[in-house]
Amino acid sequence: MPRKSTPPASTSENPDFYYPSRDVVRKAHVKDWEKLRKKALDDPLAFWEERAKELDWYKPWTKVLEDSKAPFYEWFVGGKTNVILNALDRHMRDARKNKLALIWEGENGDQVTMSYYRLRQEVNKFANVLKSMGVRKGDRVTIYMGRIPELIIAMLATVKIGAVHSVVYGGFSTEALAERIEDARSRVLVTCDGAWLRGKTVNLKEIANEAVGRSGYVEHVITVQRTGQDVEMVTGRDYWYHDLMALPIASPKCETEQMDAEDPMFILYTSGTTGRPKGVLHTHGGYQVHISATLKYVFDMKDEDRWWCAADPGWITGHSYIVYGPLILGATSFMYEGGPDYPYPDRWWKMVEEYGITIMYTAPTAIRGLMRFGESWPERHDISSLRLLGTVGEPINPEAWRWYHRVIGRGECPIMDTWWQTETGGHMITPLPSAPLKPGSGTKPFPGVDMDVVRDDGSSCGPNEEGRLVIKNPWPGMLRTVYGDPDRYIEQYWSFFKEQGWYMTGDSAKKDEDGYFWIIGRLDDVIKVAGYRLGTAEVESALVSHPAVSEAAVIGVPDEVKGNVIHAFCILTAGAGKPGEDALKKHVRSEMGPIAVPAHIEFVDSLPKTRSGKIMRRVLRARAMGEDEGDLSTLAD
Repeated sequence: MPRKSTPPASTSENPDFYYPSRDVVRKAHVKDWEKLRKKALDDPLAFWEERAKELDWYKPWTKVLEDSKAPFYEWFVGGKTNVILNALDRHMRDARKNKLALIWEGENGDQVTMSYYRLRQEVNKFANVLKSMGVRKGDRVTIYMGRIPELIIAMLATVKIGAVHSVVYGGFSTEALAERIEDARSRVLVTCDGAWLRGKTVNLKEIANEAVGRSGYVEHVITVQRTGQDVEMVTGRDYWYHDLMALPIASPKCETEQMDAEDPMFILYTSGTTGRPKGVLHTHGGYQVHISATLKYVFDMKDEDRWWCAADPGWITGHSYIVYGPLILGATSFMYEGGPDYPYPDRWWKMVEEYGITIMYTAPTAIRGLMRFGESWPERHDISSLRLLGTVGEPINPEAWRWYHRVIGRGECPIMDTWWQTETGGHMITPLPSAPLKPGSGTKPFPGVDMDVVRDDGSSCGPNEEGRLVIKNPWPGMLRTVYGDPDRYIEQYWSFFKEQGWYMTGDSAKKDEDGYFWIIGRLDDVIKVAGYRLGTAEVESALVSHPAVSEAAVIGVPDEVKGNVIHAFCILTAGAGKPGEDALKKHVRSEMGPIAVPAHIEFVDSLPKTRSGKIMRRVLRARAMGEDEGDLSTLAD
């Protein structure tokens, strides 16, 4: 069991350290994380070059980093590669050829397993199908599907032939899909007839048809049959995936296109933004180096592990840590189609037991959602196969962290609380398994990454002083530009600290006395009350630490006296009695002080969230103020 203690030298706001067991440290790839961090920061280029040498290349690079055109950085200049070379092709030379690459379970109980050999065959076949549709190197292919194996096949096949995929999450609206097709100018769309979600089918093909009609770019639509529902197929434009894969054109032999390290690999549009969609562009060379290194070290990936990243391939988490990262490392991944509590709240824990999952990576939103149902559901299953846990997507409140650690991890599994973005490609602030942990903190930057919390003038903030989170040096997995809009790339990420050459994350954060980073939230998710800046995550954590509250969201609403006051929305824990509003206010007062006490507390059954699990506070703000809620296309419900 891990020892829990407070280091005598620590005077931080949250002094409780959770130390990994000696066994965890002994077996970890990195035994001394601070030693590696120091070495990598002293010479980050040497660190990343060593990681790159662990991969296969058609031709080695001549220069690790070209920074003469900063912030348009180039990594592994002159190198020839393709992510597929490392994700599939190289595994054909050893025993991994017959190892399970993917285990998939549908919400309705369907199961699919694929070895690396079979997955490569299916990818080659679909790559040849895309070629027959006229897709060539540099062309964009939009993919709009449910969470099924064919989504992964479509992504890999696109990249294999040197094309660029743009995956649009399978719950986005017609308008959102049409915008993304138009921005990418995709001539081919890959979709499916429908998707299963909580026992019902979502008609993706109908949405796809409407979006194609609006965009005017798509010439061919390839549809996977998943639900079997009736859909409209347009003659001369629409083709069934299974029909195409049965044709002679779908040969299982296909050469992987050799790419420059800086050739585009995929575009991913950031969610929850207003205005024109922002296409984040990633490239072959640096991206694969970054995600394979982070997955290997952060989650201590071993050959015998069964890895479950419970995200969707349509988000960056799914790109990096469902599709590409695990395949590069030759891991066995599990993927599940449906909701975490369907038909019962033990669905996840049942699958952990059934498939022997050893590492699980999910969002705090999911943890809090399952936490509502209590401990009895996970206790019905033997989930002792789990050895590491992880969180992603938003700051995790300490109460949920402790529940995850105690109930799901049995007090034995270190939690890798990761901070990163669509733009960063992979983990940026994260512990390694050998690191002492603090509930709610992502600990420190990954080796080779230099980050800080600074004031507006660029000076470093003091301990526990809130400031802007910045990245001070380039990293291999970084976005290269905003697709089709380099000026927006500079303005969005590099203009605020132009003189220093720092990347602006858009998040507020603080560092404690131990140098641990605490993410407060997006800068636009900070509420200023009577001149004091309060992070929504901090106030929400205070509310959720009350035993009767399972989830909370807070917003700022205008007030004549204080500028803004806090309006809170709370979901009650199942079986808990409804606390009085005064009791909750008193609880927040004791947790954070009088300035953080909500002026209004509203009890609700659900919160508006994007399909990646992020709370849409602008919708709550509009509702609270009686205003138009605007575009709700990204809402999960």
